[in-house]
Amino acid sequence: MGEGITAVFMETHNWGKSAKFLQRLGFALDFETDHNSGQLSPPAGPPVFVAEVPGDQEPKVSLVVAVPDEAGVDPELDVVTPFEDTHYGTREMTVRDPDGRAWVLRAAS
Repeated sequence: MGEGITAVFMETHNWGKSAKFLQRLGFALDFETDHNSGQLSPPAGPPVFVAEVPGDQEPKVSLVVAVPDEAGVDPELDVVTPFEDTHYGTREMTVRDPDGRAWVLRAAS
């Protein structure tokens, strides 16, 4: 079902510091939004989208897994949120693994 990790979504308390950290690791800035977030890509591998969250919110990391279509998702998965449209033009759902971590499934459009 899963076609591999296609992105990493990372929350931070400081967009600027996180972006500089990733750049020092060799990531290139792909784009920056006007609301303290942006995407950086390593020389090889999936991009990392970083978004700033308020200081009282625990920053999380989510792996984004591509799936061929919504209908093929195993119904036994622990669904946190069903497939829904995103503001960036994809359809995603969130599932939880046995240890409670969130995984994002991104369906091909």
